[in-house]
Amino acid sequence: MDRVDIAIIGSGPAGISAAVNAKIRNKSFLLFGRKELSHKVNISKEIRNYIGFPSVSGKELNERFAAHLRDMEIEITEETITGIYNMGKYFMLLADQKVFEATTVIIAIGAETVKPLPGERELLGKGVSYCATCDGNLFKGKTIAVFCDNESHEHEVNYLAELAKKVYYFPNFASTLSMPNVENTKSKIAKILGNSCVSDIELKDGTKITVDGVFFLKQAVAADVLLGKLETEGGHIVTDRRMQTNIKGCFACGDCTGAPYQIAKSVGEGNIALHSAISYLAEMGKKDDEFEDK
Repeated sequence: MDRVDIAIIGSGPAGISAAVNAKIRNKSFLLFGRKELSHKVNISKEIRNYIGFPSVSGKELNERFAAHLRDMEIEITEETITGIYNMGKYFMLLADQKVFEATTVIIAIGAETVKPLPGERELLGKGVSYCATCDGNLFKGKTIAVFCDNESHEHEVNYLAELAKKVYYFPNFASTLSMPNVENTKSKIAKILGNSCVSDIELKDGTKITVDGVFFLKQAVAADVLLGKLETEGGHIVTDRRMQTNIKGCFACGDCTGAPYQIAKSVGEGNIALHSAISYLAEMGKKDDEFEDK
């Protein structure tokens, strides 16, 4: 796949705003997310502070957003980005076994609503994984625990079950998955145990289960896990007024940058992030031109 100017991660109000403005400015871009757009917006009973819509349901507003995308022929790439790698002059984005490249990145993944479990971050890469395709083969013939927060990821649970000897499954929805080596567990995971690597999980009912690894299959990976060395504070991405993060070429907008968690704020930040990305692209172009002149 060709390298695009901008990769936009997230299909909520901030990501949509960035994508609409990228289309208007004739930039090449990819918008990663879900065609259902923002679940948070969709379940809002009434929104009264979005200019031009004195009283609108979240479902109706999401439908308007979707119509706007269709009208501008903007497609959503339904892939979950599990890793972003800063390659210097561009970024490499990983989604399962697919790789995308972009000169700039705009992160609009929303606020992290579920805090990481004790041991989850500490044992990341030491038995804890967010990517079934990336790390599944490391646990062939072993015992694993799998947390899944959306049925759209359940095919990845199937994949892991085909590799593993035993799977303790923790779906965050009404799952009907049935495989001989998969045990649906009623109690929730409370913590992950281990020193140099994962050894056990402890459930909320106090039960301990010995496992070799734990997979978290989520709709969005936490920002600081997504991109190494990204500066965060209190679970939010730190940006300046131009929505620039501490990593050049990477911008962030919307709820992931902190309160207030308002649609109007997200839309505005998405607009700012996009125009800041355009300015960065122009500056990069000037530097390349200067190098070629020499």
